[in-house]
Amino acid sequence: MARFQLGTRTLDYFSPTTLDDAFDRLSARNVDIVAGGTDFYPARPQGPLKTDLLDVTRIAGLSGITKTQDGWRIGAATRWSEVFRTDLSAAFEGLQASAREVGSLQIQNAGTVAGNLCNASPAADGVPPLLTLDAQVEIGSARGTRTVDLADFITGVRKTDLQDDELVTAILLPDPPSNARGAFEKLGSRRYLVISITMTASVIGLDADGRIDHARIAVGACSPVAQRLTALENDLLGKTVDQVEVTEAHLAPLSPIDDVRGSGEYRLDAVAEQCLRAIKQAGGKNG
Repeated sequence: MARFQLGTRTLDYFSPTTLDDAFDRLSARNVDIVAGGTDFYPARPQGPLKTDLLDVTRIAGLSGITKTQDGWRIGAATRWSEVFRTDLSAAFEGLQASAREVGSLQIQNAGTVAGNLCNASPAADGVPPLLTLDAQVEIGSARGTRTVDLADFITGVRKTDLQDDELVTAILLPDPPSNARGAFEKLGSRRYLVISITMTASVIGLDADGRIDHARIAVGACSPVAQRLTALENDLLGKTVDQVEVTEAHLAPLSPIDDVRGSGEYRLDAVAEQCLRAIKQAGGKNG
């Protein structure tokens, strides 16, 4: 533990190496959890820190990507650069492409997967591809461990299902179909260090006849929480990639806003095209 004097207040900085120590700190006092800190510090209001900090990046077993009996486990403190450097199957190509879009290389080397989820931005690059991989969030505390579907973990803008004494320990992914491939499309005003105008992720599987037998499509930055387009997914089944169409009905769950980056109408037009591109790319088509 390090201790800093900020005016009349003493700030404690905890950097435990075990989950039990981290859980004890969470249970005993009001602390803010930090990992890479790439979202925490820019989002802070002006003025000195008012809460102690709990740095989770040194906790044993909280980093790395490992194969499990049921699928894959991404430790909460895993850096985005590790995601795109790891040798994974084609179904993870969308996730790895999104990892290359998270800020700049410096941010990718510092920012963590769980931090991107816990920040709960509608434009968080990692959320749509993780939704297409049927991700679950593993949450721990001194009271035990629980698992929540990613779709239920982020509950609103900057809001999650985490309780005050809990922290994310891992992201759990089932084994995707062996014939599946992922893709990711992002629209922004420039190449790096940009907040998404729209983004779309897909995981598509084709049977022996070239027809879609597995479909996951998720869109971010077009609603308070990134979400899957289940109606579109269902309509894709049994079709070839060349037969795919994206209609207004497929996009009905979305509620894009008007802001300085684009109007809601523009976002809907853009995401319709992104869906087509992501489906074709994951289905082996370049156009």
